[in-house]
Amino acid sequence: MKLTVTASPHLRSGASVQRVMWAVVIALLPAFAGSVWFFGWRALMLVGLSIASAVGFDALSQRLFGRRVTVSDGSAVITGLLLAFNLPPGVPWWIPVVGSAFAVVIVKQFFGGLGHNFVNPALAARAFLMVSWPSHMTSLWLAPRGGTVSGLGLDAVTGATPLGVLKNAAELVGPTGDVPGLLAQAQSWPVIGKLFIGQVGGCLGETSALLLIAGGLFLILFHGIIDWRIPIGYIGTVLLLTLVLPGPKTYLLPYLLYHVFSGGLMLGAFFMATDYVTSPITGKGRWIFAVGCGVLTVVIRLWGGYPEGVSYSILLMNVATPLIDRFTRPRLFGALKKAKA
Repeated sequence: MKLTVTASPHLRSGASVQRVMWAVVIALLPAFAGSVWFFGWRALMLVGLSIASAVGFDALSQRLFGRRVTVSDGSAVITGLLLAFNLPPGVPWWIPVVGSAFAVVIVKQFFGGLGHNFVNPALAARAFLMVSWPSHMTSLWLAPRGGTVSGLGLDAVTGATPLGVLKNAAELVGPTGDVPGLLAQAQSWPVIGKLFIGQVGGCLGETSALLLIAGGLFLILFHGIIDWRIPIGYIGTVLLLTLVLPGPKTYLLPYLLYHVFSGGLMLGAFFMATDYVTSPITGKGRWIFAVGCGVLTVVIRLWGGYPEGVSYSILLMNVATPLIDRFTRPRLFGALKKAKA
């Protein structure tokens, strides 16, 4: 009987890059539909521009670098979609175009293409846009359908997003304002409900925790596309640290839920921290990665210069991923330890 001898690994599955990427796109569709519902035609325009630019720049750069054009695998679509989800709804049309060019050409193709980028392309592009055009990226918020930017009905006074209200309450109300009253209103159950549904200001794809959780559960339960350790570890760490660390806690449970449902935590935990290329490959490493993301997010939110820290926390842990993989690598069966000199 003839035997076929091949190199490991010998385990196979029906998954492919294309299948995984398009499954993620499907999981993001509820949040996309929600962004169009809450922010109208501008959301559709910005998402369309971002995706078209990412696909176009991906194909063009692959041609220029002499590589096979692989835009049909869906990776460029995901990059464009996630970048758009990280933009304020009031940004001009050229912001997603420039951001997509940076994400695809500089972060992805300059390092060898899909599988070789060491940080998440969409988040790197967001950081680039934040540094280059901070006024566009931090102030062009729009009130969603049926809600307000702050979620409090005080937009004429503050114009701040929910995390901005929590972090800068004293500055928003002025020296004679009622800071405890503002914080109490922010941590009320009606506001928590708006945060969960998406009737608050913020980036295009991050406002509705409900729709993002639905997409994340789709990837975990029905396809096993993403590992549950990273979103659970990330969100759990944020919950634990906001519980034990000092903060403007008027009502404890609403305060914790405010941190979980606000900003980009759900989008980051389910769809960006779980990126195959830039997250650890071992189970233990993914726990470390998730906890690190949670710690950095809370530190930036409570003591950093920005109200939000999800993007920078994931980028920093992306850089640490090779080190995490090195120290969490499982021991080979039957291997001997090196003798000490």
